[in-house]
Amino acid sequence: MEGHRARRRFSQNFLHDVGVIARIVAAIDPRPGQHLVEIGPGLGSLTALLIERAGRITAVEIDRDLAERLRGRFAAGGLDLVVADALQLDWPHLARSLGGALRIVGNLPYHVSTPLLFCLLPIADQVQDQHFMLQREVVERMAAAPGGKVYGRLSVMLQFRYRIERLFNVAAGSFAPAPKVQSSIVRMTPLSPEAVPPVDLAVFAEVVTSAFSQRRKTLRNALAQLLSGAQIEAAQVDPGTRAETLDVAAFVRLAQRAAEAGANGSAH
Repeated sequence: MEGHRARRRFSQNFLHDVGVIARIVAAIDPRPGQHLVEIGPGLGSLTALLIERAGRITAVEIDRDLAERLRGRFAAGGLDLVVADALQLDWPHLARSLGGALRIVGNLPYHVSTPLLFCLLPIADQVQDQHFMLQREVVERMAAAPGGKVYGRLSVMLQFRYRIERLFNVAAGSFAPAPKVQSSIVRMTPLSPEAVPPVDLAVFAEVVTSAFSQRRKTLRNALAQLLSGAQIEAAQVDPGTRAETLDVAAFVRLAQRAAEAGANGSAH
């Protein structure tokens, strides 16, 4: 790792397998003129190939020591470096400043991957695609179909806005230090605006969160503060069923009913 000690507080596991790096770049297929944003460039192994293919990229790095190394390595140009915590970054501002159509990539720190995915949701309409290295179990949850144990809030919230594709797995030995979990590469392609159902996003998120807050509860009980049994039925959903059986479209209908109920001042 060329003298840099991986920092546990940043969940640093540096990808060093050149075959895997090449496979990731091939999946991304960067082109000159595109707005690539890399989260957590680390030692720059992926960064170098992205710059080689795209000409110039933006990278967000929280570790100031690594930022200095990256500035030295790419001193000749090609890298616009933002030293910041990706969880605290003003993503809408960055998207506007780059002109939209972002292609976001990164080997995401596993302990912040889920909140970071939610941070990026509001700019989905300014994103072309996202390619991330994540813990394999997280990718399984993201892509899960209704009815399984891993299908949950993350599945619904992301599938509402993106097409999720699991691309391939990456062995722990491809990193230094090797993580104790398995990893996967996922591609997230935002749905076109016309394919996104009209719904209040805040209400949608509240319905999904409430429905999955206690998975063993029926929807009648889990959503009692938002919708009556009759209102759940009006959304063409059985109040006696559980959240993990519903597809995204059913949650949209429930959220639309909840928004109507809220506007009328009562869920009962």
